[in-house]
Amino acid sequence: MATTANVEGDQPIAPNSAKEGTRLSSLDFIRGIAVMGILAANIVAFGQPFSAYMFPESFLVPPGDPGGWLWITQLVLVDGKMRGLFSLLFGAGMYLFMEKAWEKGLDRRLQFKRLCWLLVFGLIHFYLIWRGDILTYYAIVGMVALLCLRWSAKTQLVVGLLGYLVGAIMLAGMMVPMYFVAETPFGEQPAFAEMRENAEEQKAHALDDDKVDTGLKTAGNYGGLIAHRFDTHLEDPLVGIVMFFFETFPLMLLGIALYRFGLFSGGMDPGRMRLWGWIGVLAGGLCHLAIGLWVKAAGFSYWSTLAGMMGMTVLPRLAMVLGLAALFSLYGPRATGWLGQRVSAAGRSAFTNYLGTSIVMMFVFHGWALGLFGQLNRPQLYLVVLLAWVLMLLWSKPWLERFRYGPLEWLWRCLTYGRVFALRR
Repeated sequence: MATTANVEGDQPIAPNSAKEGTRLSSLDFIRGIAVMGILAANIVAFGQPFSAYMFPESFLVPPGDPGGWLWITQLVLVDGKMRGLFSLLFGAGMYLFMEKAWEKGLDRRLQFKRLCWLLVFGLIHFYLIWRGDILTYYAIVGMVALLCLRWSAKTQLVVGLLGYLVGAIMLAGMMVPMYFVAETPFGEQPAFAEMRENAEEQKAHALDDDKVDTGLKTAGNYGGLIAHRFDTHLEDPLVGIVMFFFETFPLMLLGIALYRFGLFSGGMDPGRMRLWGWIGVLAGGLCHLAIGLWVKAAGFSYWSTLAGMMGMTVLPRLAMVLGLAALFSLYGPRATGWLGQRVSAAGRSAFTNYLGTSIVMMFVFHGWALGLFGQLNRPQLYLVVLLAWVLMLLWSKPWLERFRYGPLEWLWRCLTYGRVFALRR
């Protein structure tokens, strides 16, 4: 059987069973889908002010999205789902990594060291490349999940589901009321005067920060941009961890549990996986569509977009993430054609593709390079996504035919083990 790469940059191995080969091909394929989808989710924040990710009026050019239907389509199909899949896979990857470590007589200290290096990569990514980083969150939340690896799979599943429910309620409680206070007559009551004023201040601060960020990027002032991040956004990674812990941590636990139950290796009944997968995707998608239509009815205002995207979609998002994971696990091993192989290769090099994409986007949008920041509307930004996908699919497979790991996967492994591994096959 052809050699394939272990998850998350571990040593390449030859699968010694059909089950192991299915597991690895499923994880690689899903990770490839996720890393490509994350770019589609983030492209607006790469090429337009950060607030434009949710708030269409922040576009510096006409959005090119009459009626907001592209915004709604992205909400339904992409936003949060790719990050959710990545969180599931990160948990599964942690457990798979530790299975190999336990077989060698190693303990969780190796995984902890690995997460520390991931934290270094994440902080470099956040402050020096792009402040939409998720690696910092995964590294720190992963350290907490590391303490739970020895729990039973059932406990991990139950705690993951309950934790996610708590997080969904918390996020909805924070984001949804802000819309009614800030943008409806309900908030005109004297009792909400201070809260309404705070909401206006938060909005003004975010939009003013976008103006500073835009000026630095369009001017090609990279040094000034980095200084601005350290000055204004120094604590953002910590704030993000507090905001998203109860989404990311439960999803990691669910990923570990589902991996142990056999979701990614054919250990579950295919008929049930197919049934519940489609139910999750369709039911969750319809809920997202209803939320998108509500935001459209509210005029895509600042707080309605935040309420819809960050507060209301959290629960239906879980249904879609689990449904997509089930369906991709079923169909991934069958994706052995030209495109399927290249998607799986992109997944085996997901770390390099994720960070590499951010670097490529700097060259596309910053003023010291092509300088397209703020100049492309939504459809044109999606064209950039398609070109980046082509680049991912073109380089990943030929590289892995010659080398054991993606470039950053290799570096991460060397740093984790404290020695240099052979790169060339």
